[in-house]
This record gives sequence, C-alpha cells and structure tokens, in this order.
Amino acid sequence: MGTIDISITSLLLGVILMAIPIYFLWKYYTGIVKSTINAVLRMIVQMFLVGLYLKYLFLWDNPWLNVLWLIIMVFVASETSLKRTNLKRKMLMLPLIIGFFTASILIGVYFLGIILKLDNIFDAQYFIPIFGILMGNMLGVNVIGLNTFYYNLQREKSYYYFLLGNGATVDEAITPFVKRALVHSFSPAIANMAVMGLVALPGTMIGQILGGSTPDVAIKYQMMIIVITNSASMLSLMTTLNLSKRATFDKMGAIINPFNEEKKK
Repeated sequence: MGTIDISITSLLLGVILMAIPIYFLWKYYTGIVKSTINAVLRMIVQMFLVGLYLKYLFLWDNPWLNVLWLIIMVFVASETSLKRTNLKRKMLMLPLIIGFFTASILIGVYFLGIILKLDNIFDAQYFIPIFGILMGNMLGVNVIGLNTFYYNLQREKSYYYFLLGNGATVDEAITPFVKRALVHSFSPAIANMAVMGLVALPGTMIGQILGGSTPDVAIKYQMMIIVITNSASMLSLMTTLNLSKRATFDKMGAIINPFNEEKKK
C-alpha cells in the first residue's frame, strides 16, 4: 500500500488544530501568540518551498548540486547558531562551519557508504534526507551546548581563574564548563532514547511506515538515525569548542568576552 496523499483542503483542516495551543497561549497572556502565528505561517511557506526545490533536486540527482545544498545548509546552520546564542561572529563563525561540515561529512558518508553500502553516496534520495536530519540535530545541540558553555564561563570567571591560578592548564580549567555543556545539550536526547518505542514512536519510523516500509525495516533505520544524529552532534560540538579556544582565551589564558554587547549588558 502506497502513501496516502493529503489534499490541500485536508492540510488546511489539519493546520486548524494549531488553534488549540494558540488559544491557551492567548488566554494566559503569554505574549507569544503573535510569534506563534508567524512561526506557523513561516513554516507553511518554507515547507512548500522546500518541497518544490527538493522535487527538482531529486529529479536532477546531480552530485554537485547535492553538495552545494549541503554547503548552503552548513552556512545557514552556523548563522542560525550565532543568532540564537548571540555569540560573536568573528570568534565562532569559522569553528561552527568547520564543526558542522566535518561532522556531517564523516558521519553521513560513513552511514551512506559503510552502513547502507550505496554504490552512489550522492544519490539525492538518501544524501539529502540524511544530511538534512544530521544538520537539524547538530544545530539544536550546538545552540544549547555553546550557550551553556560560554554563559557559565562568563558567569563563573572567578572559578575558572581559581583553577588556572592553582596550576591547571586552560584545557583543565574549562573541563567543568565543557561537562556542563554536554550534560545540558545531550540530556534530552538521552532521555528520549531511553523510552523510545515504549512511551512514543519516533517521527522517522512513523514516516517510513506511513510511506509503505515494513515495521522491521523502519525500526532499523530509526535506530541508525538516532546513532548517527547523536554521534554527529557530539562531534560537531566538540570540534567547535576546541577550534574556538584560540579566539576565546588570550595567550595568558584570560577570557575574551564571546557575546555581543547586548548580551554582555
């Protein structure tokens, strides 16, 4: 049985369900009703545009276009991370780009070439969805991880300098802050992983089953998606943190403020 298509009318009827959360956000004066409505409208427009260009990317199936798409996504993800964390572009942009690109290439190519054993790893049907889901997960983890690391480093400068003054190297002195960043950014994923299949069925698995895949195939893909997204997220975050150290600390180990002025205030 193939996938059941959703008509435009049915899609609109489905979107109406967003009236439920919007109503309660309005009732309790949360102040985010307008931003929620804007987000829904942007989501609808953006998803239709994505569907349009993905249709042609799949149709052309050109390796160079697929790689170009990946490069664009790396830059968009890096820019988004900077905006959400309010970190300085000159300090974090290049480390973010390298972190995203390196992690996605290493993990994505490993999955497509070693696990799936594709003859052509640039096949748009696999290349674009896999790198897309990797990028989305890396973005979320980097935003939480970087914000946690730099915010706590700024807030607890005295503790950092105390460790440094007692003989610790910069790497040793920032270890507690790296630890906290990892805990904050990966705890949600670990919690979801622990109850997956019992409390909830993940979206990728449901999508494959609705698309006609058998449950056993969908389950195997879902497990691999969890593994590669967490691996890529960890690799990208640690790469970014390590590469940004030169810009974060001066030669004496003093902290250089990484936030834009409005964050500093």
